Amino acid sequence: MKSSEIRNRFVKFFESKGHDIVPSASLVPYNDPTLLWINAGMAPLKKFFDGSELPKNPRMTNSQKCIRTNDIENVGKTARHHTMFEMLGNFSIGDYFKKDAIHWAWEFLTEELKFDKSRLYCTIHVEDDEAFDIWTKEIGMPEDHIARTKEDNFWDIGEGPCGPCSEIFFDRKPELGPDETFHPDNHGETRYLEVWNLVFTQFNHNADGTYTELPKKNIDTGAGLERLVSLIQGGETNFDTDLFLPIIEETARLSGQTYHASPDVDIAFKVIADHIRTVTFSVGDGALPSNEGRGYVIRRLLRRAVRYGKVLGIEKPFMFSLVKIVGDIMGEFYPEVLQKREFIERVVKAEEERFHVTLADGETLLAEVLGRVKGAGANILPGEEAFRLYDTYGFPIDLTEDICAEQGIEIDRAGFEKALNEQRQRARAARKDVTSMAVQTDLYNELDISSNFVGYSETATAAQVLAIITGEGIVEEAHEGEEVALFLSQTPFYAESGGQVGDIGLIHVGASAIVQVLDVQKAPNGYNLHKARVLSGTVKVLDEAEASIDYERRVAITRNHTATHLLHKALRDVLGEHVAQAGSLVGPERLRFDFSHLSGMNADEIAEVERRVNEQIWANEVVDINEMSIDDAKKLGAMALFGEKYGDVVRVVRAGDYSIELCGGCHVRSTGEIGLFKILTESSIAAGVRRVEAVTGKGAYEFVAERERLLQDVAGKLKSNITDIPMRVDILQGNIKDLGKEIESLKSKLAMGEVKNLVEQIRDVDGVPFLAAKLEGVDMDGLRAIAEDLKARLDSGVIVLGAAQGADKVSFVVAVTKDLNAKGIQAGKLVKEVASITGGGGGGRPDLAQAGGKDVTKLQEALDKAQELLQGMLV
Repeated sequence: MKSSEIRNRFVKFFESKGHDIVPSASLVPYNDPTLLWINAGMAPLKKFFDGSELPKNPRMTNSQKCIRTNDIENVGKTARHHTMFEMLGNFSIGDYFKKDAIHWAWEFLTEELKFDKSRLYCTIHVEDDEAFDIWTKEIGMPEDHIARTKEDNFWDIGEGPCGPCSEIFFDRKPELGPDETFHPDNHGETRYLEVWNLVFTQFNHNADGTYTELPKKNIDTGAGLERLVSLIQGGETNFDTDLFLPIIEETARLSGQTYHASPDVDIAFKVIADHIRTVTFSVGDGALPSNEGRGYVIRRLLRRAVRYGKVLGIEKPFMFSLVKIVGDIMGEFYPEVLQKREFIERVVKAEEERFHVTLADGETLLAEVLGRVKGAGANILPGEEAFRLYDTYGFPIDLTEDICAEQGIEIDRAGFEKALNEQRQRARAARKDVTSMAVQTDLYNELDISSNFVGYSETATAAQVLAIITGEGIVEEAHEGEEVALFLSQTPFYAESGGQVGDIGLIHVGASAIVQVLDVQKAPNGYNLHKARVLSGTVKVLDEAEASIDYERRVAITRNHTATHLLHKALRDVLGEHVAQAGSLVGPERLRFDFSHLSGMNADEIAEVERRVNEQIWANEVVDINEMSIDDAKKLGAMALFGEKYGDVVRVVRAGDYSIELCGGCHVRSTGEIGLFKILTESSIAAGVRRVEAVTGKGAYEFVAERERLLQDVAGKLKSNITDIPMRVDILQGNIKDLGKEIESLKSKLAMGEVKNLVEQIRDVDGVPFLAAKLEGVDMDGLRAIAEDLKARLDSGVIVLGAAQGADKVSFVVAVTKDLNAKGIQAGKLVKEVASITGGGGGGRPDLAQAGGKDVTKLQEALDKAQELLQGMLV
């Protein structure tokens, strides 16, 4: 049975049990700053578990791609460690509980996957008698197949939902005979393999450390796909399966090495296979290599894999060629890997090439450190230095060890491990601080209301006030000056979502009350929550009202929103299909669009994107908006916008034949209503993520008008008209160039006069003509020209010149004739020692060298010292 079939059987099995199949979320968490990566199957569903949103169906199932990177060093050395893995899960939000979760897990394992019942074991929490009874009395599992533990069977990450869990294990070696007492740790990891964890979330971990029963109990389960596949396909490790073997086989072909030839070679194959999967999926989801955050993780994984490629004898970039293999394996369930293959390959190859340079630089840095160690008469490289090379420069510790061993130097591994552990503890502390999932007080569960959004077609509507919430909770009325949250029976106010800001406006309530709507957000029950201020009168529940949005503001927003869709398509056309939305903001004044792209856009690309968007505006294409099934929308080629949530029925926004996207926002009726589109800025906001800010309509007109005013101002100052500005600028630049030449000519004449004066100052130092002089108003280029001229006038001699460059910079030039080079007098050495007196350094050729310094007050002291330094070289 192939891995793809196992994955499909799982989600289809739970679909038959009334679960919605939830697509795998991006590895990069959306709108969740608490997570660096999606690290568990339930992570994208946190909003349902903590009550901030209510699910359409309380039963859900998925196969979620996940990343965990706290123990990267173990990957390749154990049978099961991975940085990226797939977690199969079924979830219940206040619906079914332990009985169904246990029965269905057993049914899937024994009937769908045909696992031998006698080889299945489980663990439960020591106090969970309910789970024990289900396993023994209903499932029929023998009591000696059950271990009751305390620490290992209670899922708890601090304040928030928690509860006991039951882990299911498979006996991989029944031929060893039954253990006297079953425990999963018996025989290490070689016999009992955990395949599923059933978490029964029934308590809340309170801030004071106490535990209380949750009003609604939840189920969160996770089964590792890689583990299931290894058992079904008979793989000794997770790597000996169709999820990894094609990658290993291609790596073997590239390297000429053989898998299973030796333990070290096997580790290299496994690390490469694991890391290329993680890197491929991460880059495909928009995380690009950089020096911080997610980007640092990607960079570290790639560099680790490249280092192991060297173990296999691969000395050139190769990881990028494995991206296709990953796509071939996973593309059926994750088509985005194949769709973005070319872009991912480009990113990976560029990073590999960069690291090959880094390795060369690291070797140079290590050589300097080893030079200091040997110079101090030691034979141990400090652990802090090894860690600095590893952490700051990405230089692998094993490579550091190899180079040190060749020179008879040991590494203080204890010091290295100490520094590494301190870094891990800092990372764990940071994760602990941000991964708490505290239960929110859910006032909305107390409301029994029904609200309807009519804002796609209406800008004002009659409505009834259904609920009022203040800082005191749900109230029956609110008075002038109070900040409130309102629910209406129907509303024209759009709630912020999909990048589009919420509407503002007024609600007239009853005969005299007026409420100013400041913002609109989605409540957990999906209804529009109006954040407002009571301007006058008293607002009461069940009052009749008239709600109206700020119409002009909404019109401006719709122009920008439809323009965002056109911009997205134009960027893909001009820059490539790899462009994917990474965020957006659609407001009344301007639009902001973030997208994945490696380099900045040049002027021609910006102009071409602008032209394409405006062509669609001038074509005045009809904007059709229709609801249809998600499958029909995909057949049309509709693109999904970043962060948008889609159900079975979706809203498709189609601007002519140019742009087709899934979107729940507000749009113009035809593209001509946008008027004009103009890009304001294009910039970088993160590694591999660009941002375009643009304006439309009135905003675009005002931008162009302001630029025209600036041109008129410039033309006035040039005493020209606008069309003649380029000619006038060319004339001015020509004049500046001529003046520059004149200045240089004058400088040369002054320098020549200076040279004549300096020749007269040359004196004899132990038989060598020598000059050390301080010059005024001369830059480094001037010093070098004068020194060259002086040297040319001498048959033999040493010239040392210095000049201050402002208040905190000194420049030195030393020139030495060739005959004195032969006697060991080197300009580079002399200038370095002279400059060191002013806190600087430098170097150059034996006959001409330059240096810089910082302490202007010591310039004369340095020049005075030059003669003594020369005499030392003549000894």
